Amino acid sequence: MSRPFLTISVQMLLSMGALLIWGCGILLEDYNRLRPLSYWGADVFILAFSLISKASYENVSKKWIPELKHYAPGVPIILVGTKHDLREDKQFFIDHPGAVPISTAQGEELQKLIGSPAYIECSAKTQENVKAVFDAAIKVVLQPPKQKKKKSKAQNACTIL
Repeated sequence: MSRPFLTISVQMLLSMGALLIWGCGILLEDYNRLRPLSYWGADVFILAFSLISKASYENVSKKWIPELKHYAPGVPIILVGTKHDLREDKQFFIDHPGAVPISTAQGEELQKLIGSPAYIECSAKTQENVKAVFDAAIKVVLQPPKQKKKKSKAQNACTIL
């Protein structure tokens, strides 16, 4: 049985680091109860959906976001649209009449909905933006987005002594 993860050494700024990548999506229905055990200690999630599958796109908000928010609240999520090379491939859609392309605008809308710091479309086949996906994940861990400060009621009130 192959391991569900892979370790990659990467150059980060002035030092070396390591990425431990778990492929949790391949742990299908049989592992629904076990999969969250792999979330502990994660610094970032890369949540991928297929740009040629409406069901895959919808599963981001229906299945994966609720699960990640429950088991790993506060961990940033990089949203990734995969199979970018097929979205404009007319022959693919002729051969697969049930396939529905997801537009960049739909991906960006989903990014806003889930509060992702980045949305990237890529293609493993052509290698387009594959490195950008991992660069974005590293960046969000090393340089997390600044949190907006929420004003408390005390800050909005006037105190007279």
